Amino acid sequence: MPIKIPADLPACSALESENIFVMTEDRAVQQDIRPLEIAIVNLMPTKIATETQLLRLLSNSPLQVNITLLRTEAHESKNTPAQHLERFYKTFAEIRHGSFDGMIVTGAPVEHLPFEDVDYWHELLDIMAFAQSRVYSTLYICWAAQAALYHFYGIPKHTLPSKISGIFQHDILQPSCRLFRGFDDTFTAPHSRHTEVRSEDVSKRSELRILAKSPEAGLTLVESLDHSQVFMTGHLEYERETLDAEFRRDQEKGMNPEPPKHYYPGDDPNAQPRMNWRAHAHLFYCNWLNYYVYQETPFSLTAIARNRQSRSA
Repeated sequence: MPIKIPADLPACSALESENIFVMTEDRAVQQDIRPLEIAIVNLMPTKIATETQLLRLLSNSPLQVNITLLRTEAHESKNTPAQHLERFYKTFAEIRHGSFDGMIVTGAPVEHLPFEDVDYWHELLDIMAFAQSRVYSTLYICWAAQAALYHFYGIPKHTLPSKISGIFQHDILQPSCRLFRGFDDTFTAPHSRHTEVRSEDVSKRSELRILAKSPEAGLTLVESLDHSQVFMTGHLEYERETLDAEFRRDQEKGMNPEPPKHYYPGDDPNAQPRMNWRAHAHLFYCNWLNYYVYQETPFSLTAIARNRQSRSA
């Protein structure tokens, strides 16, 4: 089964060109089934690229998924056309009285700021509180993972001596975790960040468990014991060229960046980057949708709030 998105969303034609089954809204209304309701809180400046990356991964499952794209009101996007945001995105105020089976909150290029200095911090706090009460399982990515760990558990972020950028090998510490069904013993994933969350800080919280770590990139996956929160510090959603585009952008800004590690063949930035994380990326998102959302969420969306209260009691 496919994801259901508007026919004129730019991601639609991109995914169809890759032979990915996308269902338009007109066709979906003719099906008498209960689709999953998934919200994507897109904090990235390049919203169209990010939404396409995530939709590509969410589409590769046997489940029908309704997507709601969310943006923050407090921040004015400079890299996404206003008409795109107006046509395809909602604000939190428009959905705050609803419920969702799952939510994804993306990263954001604001690592240099204290959390409280981010212009949409208070709005994000409202969204995270909403997720706690009206979303069955929430996946926080990169900066959003750091923000959620800080807000809910008081876990700090630490500035790194230099940016972590590249494709890194990860060890699975909880092989019985359903997120890893079908995984190999190790997997690769992209990282791109200036800050980190440390294992010793997470280990102090009994409500959390560490799922995967990288010898080079550090802590990678953490979850709450009730599976309602998953925190990923890397970017399994990245495409082949994403790190390359970031590297070229930083070069143009005169930042003199190091090339992403383990990314270019022969460490040659002129060579086409290798993509060796695609299979695990698709599998991870399928597992999250299936085992943490579809298999557990109530059939009635209105029951999610009651169910969440019983899980936290």
